[in-house]
Amino acid sequence: MILFIADLHLSPERPDIFAAFRRFMQDDAPKAERLYVLGDLFEAWIGDDDNSEFNQAVIALFKANAERGVAQYFIHGNRDFLISQRFARAAGMALLPEVAVIDLYGTPALILHGDSLCTLDADYQAFRKKSRSWFWQWRMQLLPLWLRRRIARKARAKSQAANAMKSDTIMDVTPSEVDKVMAAHQVGLLIHGHTHRPNRHPEANGERIVLGDWYEQGSVLIVTEDEIRLESRPFEKSA
Repeated sequence: MILFIADLHLSPERPDIFAAFRRFMQDDAPKAERLYVLGDLFEAWIGDDDNSEFNQAVIALFKANAERGVAQYFIHGNRDFLISQRFARAAGMALLPEVAVIDLYGTPALILHGDSLCTLDADYQAFRKKSRSWFWQWRMQLLPLWLRRRIARKARAKSQAANAMKSDTIMDVTPSEVDKVMAAHQVGLLIHGHTHRPNRHPEANGERIVLGDWYEQGSVLIVTEDEIRLESRPFEKSA
């Protein structure tokens, strides 16, 4: 069994999401051969030097499954692109490039976070290009931790305000970009997150599967030798 998750947006402010994630990591993930996290694991990741108790709790859950023999892989999202090798080593994960082709029981599949497919969002794509540069990331990491936390809070607020003004078309993937990427990598299956619109879409070159977010329920893609299943799991109510 191979599992995929994305867009959990983990943060101390949402203990319900963390509780659902912990159940998944303790009950489901240990049964998997591989676990892929397709970005935005955290609401914001400001650097691997942020050793908060919450971050260490997340790392511990991954480490436990790595010790059980689960192969774990991570692709950066737009909220946690500063995750680097220090985090990966501690969590027992392998960092993948932004776009990767993997084997799913004999079927090649293209996996990515999904933000690069939203080409109509020009403002975001400009920021994405800047923030992925080594110089921008190096300069950001030089700032003290408290300042990076403040910058992250302001950036989230600004992003939420900007997104509220954008149309659904701008916020979703661009069909021509989907066709282009699938054709370029010669695959018939594309898996991504980012848009928070879980579904399975027929495409010109095959199928596109979109993982959902974890704001209200857990979205998990389950792949076995016999089937591909996209599940939404409601959060358990706390007593």
